[in-house]
Amino acid sequence: MSFTQLFALAMGAILVENFVLVKFLGICPFLGVSKKMDTAVGMGFSVIFVMGVASACTYAVNEFLLKPFELEYMQTVAFILVIAALVQLVEMFLRKSVPALYKALGIYLPLITTNCAVLGVAILNTQNNFDLLGSVVYGVSAGIGFLLALVLFSSVRERLEFSDIPAAFQGFPIALVTAALISMAFMGFSGLKIFS
Repeated sequence: MSFTQLFALAMGAILVENFVLVKFLGICPFLGVSKKMDTAVGMGFSVIFVMGVASACTYAVNEFLLKPFELEYMQTVAFILVIAALVQLVEMFLRKSVPALYKALGIYLPLITTNCAVLGVAILNTQNNFDLLGSVVYGVSAGIGFLLALVLFSSVRERLEFSDIPAAFQGFPIALVTAALISMAFMGFSGLKIFS
């Protein structure tokens, strides 16, 4: 892939096909971790790392294990095992290196294992027949898009805590309305043409 194609792929994954706001994948951690900016940023960087490394690992598993032995029907199971192992590594690293972030993320950190956005990146990489570099760029870019969505949403939610909101919309309802409005804003990128 050329630099131009990689750039278009990255911008597409971050803005045009944002996994959270356009494809609606990974909604559970998006809604659960976005109450505070620091936890949102920590989760975002964890997801970027997991998506990037998972894209490379699942590419290798698919090309060198599943395809040669005609086991493509085992993709989902194999990819989930690879992602689970990566999340365990991230969890151990955060527990030792950044215990405050580890405690703040709580149950949402192990949920990266079952985050459909991470599995979606791995499956879309194989469906689109990306090479190793394309897979990693797409995975990291999708993670950056996830981080962008989390940061935008958490910044709005932090401001909403001090706003005068009608009683019927306080709490989770206003969060859903806010997520819908941000999602509609991101739908405006669908007509974006990076290169002609």
